[in-house]
Amino acid sequence: MMNKKIAIIGLGYVGLPLARLFATKYDVVGFDINQSRVDELMTGVDSTLEVENDVLKAVLKTSNDSRLGLYCTTDVEDIEKANVYIVTVPTPVDKNNRPILRPLYKASETVAKVLKKGDVVVYESTVYPGATEEECVPVLEKVSGLVYNEDFYVGYSPERINPGDKKHTVEKILKVTSGSTPEIGKQVDALYKEVITVGTHLAPTIKVAEAAKVIENSQRDINIAFVNELAKIFNKLDINTHDVLEAAGTKWNFLPFTPGLVGGHCIGVDPYYLAQKAQEVGYHPEIILAGRRMNDGMGSYVAGEVVKLMLSKDIKVKNAKALVLGITFKENCPDVRNTKVIDVISNLKEFGIDVTVYDPLANPDEVEHEYGVRNLTSLENEKYDSIILAVAHDQFLELDLEMLSAEKVAIYDVKGVLGSKADKRL
Repeated sequence: MMNKKIAIIGLGYVGLPLARLFATKYDVVGFDINQSRVDELMTGVDSTLEVENDVLKAVLKTSNDSRLGLYCTTDVEDIEKANVYIVTVPTPVDKNNRPILRPLYKASETVAKVLKKGDVVVYESTVYPGATEEECVPVLEKVSGLVYNEDFYVGYSPERINPGDKKHTVEKILKVTSGSTPEIGKQVDALYKEVITVGTHLAPTIKVAEAAKVIENSQRDINIAFVNELAKIFNKLDINTHDVLEAAGTKWNFLPFTPGLVGGHCIGVDPYYLAQKAQEVGYHPEIILAGRRMNDGMGSYVAGEVVKLMLSKDIKVKNAKALVLGITFKENCPDVRNTKVIDVISNLKEFGIDVTVYDPLANPDEVEHEYGVRNLTSLENEKYDSIILAVAHDQFLELDLEMLSAEKVAIYDVKGVLGSKADKRL
C-alpha cells in the first residue's frame, strides 16, 4: 500500500482531518462538491476549526506538484488517478428520522465514474449493518461496469471524529477496519496503520465494522437518556442531579454521563440507522427508540423549566426577552447540524418569549439557512429577563452575566458549568 494514491470524497469534519493526516505520507486528492469549501481550504483556512490553518497549509500543494501532500478539488478528473477512494460524506436522517443515503449514493456514483480494476473503495460514513454492500456496491458496479471482488474491492472503516476535541484527534483514536475479502481487509488495515498512531482493529467483516459503529453511539445515547430521565425525577424531588451523579461516580464501575441536549450528526442520528435496519428484519427495538424519544424531548423540557423558573421569580413570561447562549450542537465547535438547541428556542417562542441567540462560533448564514433563526456573533446592548446557557463554549464562561441581566432575571444552566451564577441547572 506504500505507493497508493488516495482520494478523499467529502471534505467536512471527517474528511478534511483524514485527508490532512494521509497527506503526510501519501499523495492525496481531496474532492468535494462545494466549490466555496474547496476554495477556502486551498487558501489554508478551515472554517470547521478541525484542522489548524498552519497545519493545513503545511500539506497543501498544487495539482501538478509531484510531492506528497494534499490538493483539493471539485473536478472529478482530478481523482481518476487514485487507486484508493475513501468516502466520508454525511449520512443524516429526514424529519421522520429515516436514514438519508442520497449523499452516499452520489459519492458512490462519483467514484464509480473513475473506478479502475484493482481499485479499493473504503467507506467511513455511518450506515446500518449491510448498507455498504447492499446499497453502495451496486451503485459502484452499475456505473463503472466493473465486478465487485473481481475488478474492484471495498472496505469499511467507521469514522470516530469528535468535533471540537483537540485531544482525541483522528490519529489518536483507534481505528476499526474491514475489507470485502480477508486480503483486502489486511490491506485496508495496513493503510490506516501507517497514520493512526494508536493502532487499528481489523474486524472480520464489513457488517461487523458497520454494526460496531452504530452501537458505539447508540450506547452513549441510551446512557444519556437514562441520566436525562434521572434529572427529571430528581428535579421533582428537589434533589441536585449533578450532586447525585458525583456521589454515585465514586463507585469504580459507575459510568460518567451527564444530562443534556443530544444533537449532532452522530449520537442523535446513528440509533435511527440501527432501528431502521432492525425493523426491516422484523424486530422492533424498544430500548433504542425509548432513549431517542427521551433525548429528543429534552428541548421542550428545558424550555418548560425556564418558564417555571421565570414564574417563580415573578417575571412576566409573555414578551419577555430571553438570551440563549449557543446554538451549535456541542461546545467549542461551529457545527450546527442537528442541534437540539433549536428545540429550546422554538418552545420558548411558543410561550411568547422574544428570543435572542448569541453564538460567536456558529456561522449566521448557516443558522439562518438551516433554522430560520438570526444568530448574533457579538452581543448587543440589551438586558434580558432570562438567560439560558445551552452550549458550554469557553467564551461563555467569561461573560459578565450581571451586565446582561434585567432587574429580575432567571438564569438557567443546561450544561452545569455556571456554578453559583445560575439559578437552576438541568
